[in-house]
Amino acid sequence: MRKSILITGGARSGKSRIAEDRAKALGDAPIYIATGQPFDGEMAARIAAHQARRGAEWTTVQEPLDLLGALAETDGKGPRLIDCLTLWLSNLMHDHRDWAEATDALAHALPDQISPVILVTNEVGLGIVPENALARTFRDAQGAVNQRVAAAVDEVYLAVSGYPMKVKPNDA
Repeated sequence: MRKSILITGGARSGKSRIAEDRAKALGDAPIYIATGQPFDGEMAARIAAHQARRGAEWTTVQEPLDLLGALAETDGKGPRLIDCLTLWLSNLMHDHRDWAEATDALAHALPDQISPVILVTNEVGLGIVPENALARTFRDAQGAVNQRVAAAVDEVYLAVSGYPMKVKPNDA
């Protein structure tokens, strides 16, 4: 079943849980493609909490940069959940990679996937304008990533207080 879904929302909006539920509903043996890296104790604890919530039924693929490679490696093996594009963008920028090129490549690859793909990202455009140039650059890049991926997927949901709001139906 070819299907691609983007789930966006603010911090602690429930988007990861919603994405996990969608992935499990789309097939057995879901695959979690994790972009986060445990650079400090707080992030390690967050990763551990996500892993505990998912349980043993999930296969985890740790891939902070090469989402195309992870998608190619896992296609045909079950629904995939990429969590999250925000950390992926941060990793790309930190590694001085061309995030716009990587985003275009990801967007072009999504329609060719055999197994479903669910992507999680943060909506960063609803807050105040950041006071420093680096934060504004990141906010602008995240907005571009989100818009490019949203255009490429079948459905888009906005997570609000743990509930998904359909923004882009699959017949749009």
